[in-house]
Amino acid sequence: MGKRDYYEVLGVSKEATKDEIKKAYRKQALKFHPDKNPGDKKSEENFKEAAEAYEILSNEEKKARYDRYGHAGLGNNGAGGYSGHGMTMDDIFSSFGDIFGDAFGGFGGFGGSRQGGQRRVNKGSNLRVKVKLNLQEIAAGAEKKIKVTKYDACDSCGGSGAADASSMTSCNTCHGSGHVTRLTNTMLGQMQTTSVCPACGGDGKIITKKCTHCYGEGIAQKEDIIKINIPAGVGKGMQMTVSGKGNAPRRGGVNGDLLVVIDEEEHPELIREGNDLIYNLFISIPDAVLGTHVEVPTVDNNVKIKIEPGTQPGKILRLRGKGLPEVNGYGRGDLMVNVNVWIPKSVSKEEMRTFEKFRESGSFTPNPDKNDRGFFDRMRGYFE
Repeated sequence: MGKRDYYEVLGVSKEATKDEIKKAYRKQALKFHPDKNPGDKKSEENFKEAAEAYEILSNEEKKARYDRYGHAGLGNNGAGGYSGHGMTMDDIFSSFGDIFGDAFGGFGGFGGSRQGGQRRVNKGSNLRVKVKLNLQEIAAGAEKKIKVTKYDACDSCGGSGAADASSMTSCNTCHGSGHVTRLTNTMLGQMQTTSVCPACGGDGKIITKKCTHCYGEGIAQKEDIIKINIPAGVGKGMQMTVSGKGNAPRRGGVNGDLLVVIDEEEHPELIREGNDLIYNLFISIPDAVLGTHVEVPTVDNNVKIKIEPGTQPGKILRLRGKGLPEVNGYGRGDLMVNVNVWIPKSVSKEEMRTFEKFRESGSFTPNPDKNDRGFFDRMRGYFE
């Protein structure tokens, strides 16, 4: 079953403002929040779906790609095909905390702790790279190896930031949970709020002796070769998401993602128009009059086509299925051959006399009788 339209998920129109999108998302997320619907898997899925929709529609660049290409223009599921971002609950809790504030008193709320007292999972930042593909690679799909410089877990301390195991102890303020809970007396009674522990910064541990290689950060810059599979039919500006191949976070957690932006090399002969390709074919006056066979390029090889006698300049010959494939789809575009008749700027004296005979005979009068086969026979006599 395909993904629902993101505008439908949030209940807004394509013309909705950022504030309207934000309000609609807050309404949906409050309705399906796991704290409000404990153990309800359907509500949890709706909660994730709303967050995924908001992630796209609240970002101008992603929204523009979605409006143009739909779900196909967004992310990659790691297997070479486009699917949604598949956000986890930790992704949602760490990304959209400012939207909810104290709506849930800090229990399982965004930016705070999860239910059951679990510490929030840190996530590293994303990396963005641009990959340029030629038309053949776009038509067939491609495997690319990309060299990136990114932050990864420190080899010396394993990402902990501590010199050794004895240099890390549980935080006495939060007792290892990474958050602190406070009770506040209000007119409505006692209110409980949860916030990041100020002593350990949410890590739950205190480092007494820092690693000398990463100076307690738990990460170090490294070069990495990442192999990605790009599906056939992608277009300029599309973005793939390779999960977990971005920067590592400080002192452990979940790596960010690698965002791969597609760019295209211009083909020397073919012009892309969506999934269709356009080729400008130039033929001579004799070939246009008498007809001929010519070879035209496609993304795979050259193919021979027939030019009928009397072909007019500007005629479009459509070669079905010779264009580009739909990304993750079953259709394929066409190759449009745009026929142009080449008019020489200068001719020899003999050629000039031949064209004078054409003019005197009236054979080149505009719009001759299409059924007059004698016209083509007369022309053939001049050229052969």
